[in-house]
Amino acid sequence: MRTKIDLKNHIFDVLCAITAGVIVGTAYHFFQNSNGFAPGGVGGLATITHHLLKNRVSWSLLMIAFNLPIFILVSAFINKKLGAILSLYMVVQSFIPRLYEAIGWLPYSLANNREDFNIVFACIATGVISGFGFSLMLRRFGASGGTYGISALIKKMKPEMNIAYVSFIMDTSVVLIAFFVYGMRITPVICTLLNLFIANVIVDHGLSGIKNGYKFEIITTHPTEIADELMTRLHRGVTEVQVHGMYSDTDRYMLVCIIHKRQIGEMMKIIKSYPDTFASFEKVNEVFGNFKKHV
Repeated sequence: MRTKIDLKNHIFDVLCAITAGVIVGTAYHFFQNSNGFAPGGVGGLATITHHLLKNRVSWSLLMIAFNLPIFILVSAFINKKLGAILSLYMVVQSFIPRLYEAIGWLPYSLANNREDFNIVFACIATGVISGFGFSLMLRRFGASGGTYGISALIKKMKPEMNIAYVSFIMDTSVVLIAFFVYGMRITPVICTLLNLFIANVIVDHGLSGIKNGYKFEIITTHPTEIADELMTRLHRGVTEVQVHGMYSDTDRYMLVCIIHKRQIGEMMKIIKSYPDTFASFEKVNEVFGNFKKHV
């Protein structure tokens, strides 16, 4: 039984890495590579090098040349499986643009007339699409690129070092280099910053969970009536806890219920129908298991 579970996890890991690689590679091919700005981290340095070499060396080969040695070191000194997964992810990400070129699918800047082309749209699209791919890797493996590998290796050699600065330094370096590489113009710098910002926002949303909700804590003297309404009208499970009010020195009950965002209005109506009841609520980033009413 354990062997089957491990096999399924390995297969899912591989599929996740391939999917993330396809997503990020798609974003880079259509919206980033030919539009005069760079992503952050090691990939950004590879993109800038590609531009400096006047496209004489394939972007795909540069991505592998910059990232693969890092992942080999991660596999040797940090975690073999993680290094292999990151290598697979990088190879897929790097060669997806070559596949699109072979098919004849043009980048955004070439597929549209220059009058229709807008580099800001390209930045936004790159950040949104690549951010989704990054979040898949981070949720599953806690890593999404060469910057992680460098950070992990530094942490291995110097455990006392704060590796949060590594990512900041890498991204800042790319932004500064982009200014000089792309003709000392401010537009590539703004585009690089915009791309980094949007990608990080998408990653944050991805890591916070798709199946989120709101947890209500309801203090009341009518636990049975309110719980019945919540389970009947909202079809959500309710947990009851006996509590003691210190100010009033009376025993009360606290009901805990997690609902979807669209149910907040109905929840408010139920709570307000009981004058001696008050409640507070907070956002829950991820809900595991079944929080519906058991039939």
